[in-house]
Amino acid sequence: MNTPNINPVDLEIAPLATSETIPSAWYTDPAFHAFDLAAVLARSWQYVGPASDVAEPGSYVTDFVAGNPVLVARDRTGALSAFYNVCKHRGGPLATDRCGRAQMLRCQYHGWTYRMDGMLRGVPRFDRTELFDKKNYGLTPIGVEIWEGLLFVCLEPENATPIAELFAGIPEHIAPIRLTDPAFRVRDSYDVACNWKVYVDNYLEGYHIPLVHPELCELLDYRSYETETFTHYSLQHSPIKNASTAYGPADGAAYYYFVFPNLMLNILPGRLQVNRVDALAPDRCRTLFDYYATAEHNIDEDRAFSDRVQQEDIHICEHVQRGLASRAYDRGRFSYDLENGVHHFQSMLKTAYRAATTCA
Repeated sequence: MNTPNINPVDLEIAPLATSETIPSAWYTDPAFHAFDLAAVLARSWQYVGPASDVAEPGSYVTDFVAGNPVLVARDRTGALSAFYNVCKHRGGPLATDRCGRAQMLRCQYHGWTYRMDGMLRGVPRFDRTELFDKKNYGLTPIGVEIWEGLLFVCLEPENATPIAELFAGIPEHIAPIRLTDPAFRVRDSYDVACNWKVYVDNYLEGYHIPLVHPELCELLDYRSYETETFTHYSLQHSPIKNASTAYGPADGAAYYYFVFPNLMLNILPGRLQVNRVDALAPDRCRTLFDYYATAEHNIDEDRAFSDRVQQEDIHICEHVQRGLASRAYDRGRFSYDLENGVHHFQSMLKTAYRAATTCA
C-alpha cells in the first residue's frame, strides 16, 4: 500500500470544541484517493443491494466496490459466495450484467468456466499448456454477509469490523420498524464532481439546510435538529413540523443513520432508502440511492423529493470541492452545535488512516 505524506499531528483526535477539520489535501491530493480505496473502503463492508437479488440457487449479482469488480453468487446447494469478478486467465469479467442466473460462470473474454463456488471447471484450448493445474486458478474470494435483508461484501474481511458489531443497536432502536419489511423498488445514481468525503461531510450536518435546502427546511423543526454519535455510526433526527409523505411522518419516527465509512440508511415506517458513496477519483464520486418500500407505498413522490434535495447537494458539494482545491483554504473549525457528526466521521477516518499507516 502506498501511503501519502501524512503529518502525524493531523492524525490526532481533538475534542469537538477545539478540533480543526482535516486538511484540504485529504480531499484533493490524488495520493489520498488511492489511499482511501486501499486503507478505508477495501477494509469495510460495502453495501451491494437487496439480498433478494441472490435468493435463488444459480443467481448472481455484480458490482464495483473500492474500485474493484466483484460478483456474489449462490450455488445450487444454496451456499453464498463472493469473488472478484475477474477471470484468472487474463482478467476478463465473469459477468457484465448487473444480475442474472447461470449454472456456471463463464468468462466473457475467452470462455473459461467456473463453478458458482469459484472453482475453475473448464479451460478451452489449453491442452498443450504445460505445468497448468486448474486447482491453482480458482476465483479470488472476498467476504460476503447479509444483514437485515441487505447484501454486503468486503475485500478484506479480516481487517473489517464484524457486521454484527458494525450495526449493533440499530434494529432495537428503530423498533417496531423492521428493515426486512420494505422490498426493493428502484435504484437511482448520481455522479458528483467532488471527493467522496465532501459528500459524506455534507450529509452529516444540518448546518447548511436553511441556505441549501429551503423546501426541506420548511418540513423540519430545524431548531431541534440533533446528531447522536455511536462507535461505528451516527444518527441524525429532527421533529417533522409539517407532515409530508415525501420526507417523514408527522410523528417524527424517522431515522437517518450514517455507518462508517460511506453508507447511509434513511429509515421511515414502511420505507428505507440506502445510499452508498463510491470514490471514483480525487474529485469525483458516485452516490447510489436504493429505494425500498412496502407494497402500498407510492415510491414516485419519494424519488421526486429526494432528487430535488440531491440536486441542491450536488450544486453545493461541487462548489466546496473547488474551494478546497483553492489556494485560500487548508482547514477550518466545527460548529459545536451542528457539526458533531462531521467531527465524528473525520475522527473515524483518522483512526482508519492511523491503523493503515501503522501496518504499512
